[in-house]
Amino acid sequence: MTPLRSDRGVARSLDWALIVSWLALVLTGVLCIYSASQGAEGGEGFNPGARYVKQLMWIGISMGAALLITFVIKPHVWEVLCTPAYIMVAVLLVAVIVFGSEINGSKSWFRLGPVAFQPSELSKITTSLVLAHYMRTPGFKITRFKDILMLAAIVGIPAVIILAQGETGTLLVYMSYAFVLYREGMSGWWLALIGAAIVLFIAAIRWPLWVAGILLTVMLVAYFLFCRIHGSRSFVARRNLWIVTALLAVAGAVYIYSTNFVFNNVLRPHQRSRIEVLLGITEDKMGAGYNVNQSMIAIGSGGLSGKGFLQGTQTSYGFVPEQCTDFIFCTVGEEFGFLGCAALILLFAFLIWRILHDAEASREPFTRIYGYCLAGCFFMHLMINVGMTIGLMPVIGIPLPFISYGGSSMLSFTVMLFIFVALVRRDRKYF
Repeated sequence: MTPLRSDRGVARSLDWALIVSWLALVLTGVLCIYSASQGAEGGEGFNPGARYVKQLMWIGISMGAALLITFVIKPHVWEVLCTPAYIMVAVLLVAVIVFGSEINGSKSWFRLGPVAFQPSELSKITTSLVLAHYMRTPGFKITRFKDILMLAAIVGIPAVIILAQGETGTLLVYMSYAFVLYREGMSGWWLALIGAAIVLFIAAIRWPLWVAGILLTVMLVAYFLFCRIHGSRSFVARRNLWIVTALLAVAGAVYIYSTNFVFNNVLRPHQRSRIEVLLGITEDKMGAGYNVNQSMIAIGSGGLSGKGFLQGTQTSYGFVPEQCTDFIFCTVGEEFGFLGCAALILLFAFLIWRILHDAEASREPFTRIYGYCLAGCFFMHLMINVGMTIGLMPVIGIPLPFISYGGSSMLSFTVMLFIFVALVRRDRKYF
């Protein structure tokens, strides 16, 4: 047994790359919010009620939380308290449906005076912690039916409640847990199944149902041939490929025919209209497509290097609604151009890569699994937010981490990140 080394100290045990990346992102966010709020709130200089001032306050609170998590709270506490915290957040998610306030078609906010709080932001933290806690237990097997049901319950309970709130943006973030499960041994065919479901859903909405039927047939033929060529290890069809293929065909047909019901009865009118605009079913540049159209104008007008800080006309005159929150990325595009957008995306990519690097280097399964949950959440937020500002994703109201205006978002993302920083520090401290 290798003896433990002496304490390496703060300077060597912390991952400063993560901390500096966080600091760079939050400062970039304040500059973008300051620029965007000039047109919406008017005037220049210091304004105590301005959004950028409130964001600075939340950054200060988040920084205090980060210091407590890193240096005061013992890292093992997150494993001990994750289940009670998960239950408490689930209760809050239900309570907000009854007592919460509806904002932009989603009843997912508690209003406490001037402060609005969104419990679904906390659910990403507690779900990630409980997943990591359960999957690290001795005897866990991701291929065992009992464990699969437990994982589905851990992710599914908050996801269903969030769906009832109309918070589809946060719901999509939960899809990132599929990558965590894949890393821990889940068959890659489940990812293919999720991708096929998305493609068929879009096809059934965008074109006549027979087009989706042809796509389903092509997928089933490709699956059958792949299984025949590569043997029985390719999927659950280990004994009777014909029966499983037939069952998939029936399930796929039912799924295709049910898409219209889901689209027309489960999704809300504003969500349906945004998807229809995205898929080109309807064109409504002055209605459902207004935000995206103005955002694309702002980003396109920035060119290669942008118009300069505080020089964006779309930003200064407030043409883009929700520009401090959901559409903050178009401020970067207009004022700093393609180079600014690329730099910001690369900074996020570096942060995600660093999280994955530390997760793989960790000796603790809990740290590794939680790190993958964290990286997946950041990746989904980045992909969806940037995608909807350039017209590649539906407008579903999801913030860009550390950049968009919002106290609950800033605090929850910071807490989520610095829990991982503390776990990595524990792992590095004596090794």
